[in-house]
Amino acid sequence: MKSTAQQRAALVIATLAAFITPFMGSAVNIALPVIGREFAIDAVLLNWVSTAFILASAMFLVPMGRLADMRGRKRVFVAGMAIYTAASFMAPFAGSARALIACRIAQGIGSAMTFGTGLPILISVFPPKRRGSVLGVNVAAVYLGLSLGPFLGGVITQHLGWRFIFLATVPMGIAILILVPVYLKGEWAEAKGERFDLVGSLVYGAGLASLMYGFSRLPSAAGILLSIAGAAALVAFYRIEIAVESPVMNMALFRDNMVFAMSNFAALINYSATFASGFLLSLYLQYIKGMSPESAGIVLVAQPVVMALLSPLAGSLSDRIEPRVVASIGMALTTAGLSSFIFLDSGTPPGLIIAGLVVLGFGFALFSSPNTNAVMSSVESRHYGVASGTLGTMRLTGQMFSMGIAMLIFALIMGRVPITPEHYGQFIVSARIAFAIFTVLCFAGIFMSLARGKLR
Repeated sequence: MKSTAQQRAALVIATLAAFITPFMGSAVNIALPVIGREFAIDAVLLNWVSTAFILASAMFLVPMGRLADMRGRKRVFVAGMAIYTAASFMAPFAGSARALIACRIAQGIGSAMTFGTGLPILISVFPPKRRGSVLGVNVAAVYLGLSLGPFLGGVITQHLGWRFIFLATVPMGIAILILVPVYLKGEWAEAKGERFDLVGSLVYGAGLASLMYGFSRLPSAAGILLSIAGAAALVAFYRIEIAVESPVMNMALFRDNMVFAMSNFAALINYSATFASGFLLSLYLQYIKGMSPESAGIVLVAQPVVMALLSPLAGSLSDRIEPRVVASIGMALTTAGLSSFIFLDSGTPPGLIIAGLVVLGFGFALFSSPNTNAVMSSVESRHYGVASGTLGTMRLTGQMFSMGIAMLIFALIMGRVPITPEHYGQFIVSARIAFAIFTVLCFAGIFMSLARGKLR
């Protein structure tokens, strides 16, 4: 049992780390139009400012989690935070879009190293009976970052310039790098001595990147080919992993551990069904309802605020009540929230949209913390890094799939045209179809969440 001071230090460090990445991502998204104008780049290259970070994170999450289990979670966490902080410091000095994208790739790698180790460190320090509550605090930090990012990102961009968004997180990164060696004693490496599967890691990273990027390019021929190639590479990865002695991802966790497998698949479905909702509603509020970016942001902030407030409570509930019960109720509420947007039209009152977002936020809060608790509590300590990395990969892959579904619907219904008044009707139809698909996905996720079995 670790001391109270050790536990408190781990919670503060992991919570700060959990806040930085979502804050940076949502703040940078607000600044993308300004970045595009400054560098005079097209929409495709501008999109890579965000996509490069997501792809790099997804590619490295599982391998870095495995490396942390073998070499030490604190060591990999510190290295990742150092890389992330250095990249954040260098980004403001980027003289071109490609230099900025390179910094975002480095941030993605550093984020993968910290995300894949922050949760396992918390799990290693706190006893099982308190896991849900501390994971709830950790998840709340993520939602707080999502809540503050658009608001502070807009203020910083308007008054100081977009480059200061990156500098804003540097002091937090430095603080974490100081706190870890001073307050977080010891090391955790339950898989020490096992071999690192480099071939499997390379095939995994290439396959996942090809699948995710290909899906984002659908329905183009290049998107179809990349998606097929990515899926084939992941099949090859599975065959490699079941044959190798020390796999980067132990497939037995999926084959023999129903709680682990179904909890991860439930997370994939949940993020696939929910992530694009903010994107769609942001466009709806600004184009159809004629709101300013600031007013639209005030409406949309309802969801992450509810998430941040209720996540600690949901985590504590999962310490006392079977996580699958709490998470499944959360998935059902999320389904209800998504279904309320199927009937969007030009006359929908903003109050109804806020109400739908509150329900959505309530459902996501009840789902996320208990689901994370179920994943991390279902594996042995030597698999904590891989479990955390796998869950993070499900999150990022779900986010990419969600945006890919929305973009595919736009391409099929509207075509690749700007959202102008003559296309508003097609936009509303596209948004309704997207929310209908997301609702069906989330409804199916309820049964997957229930099917995970009991943890205790």
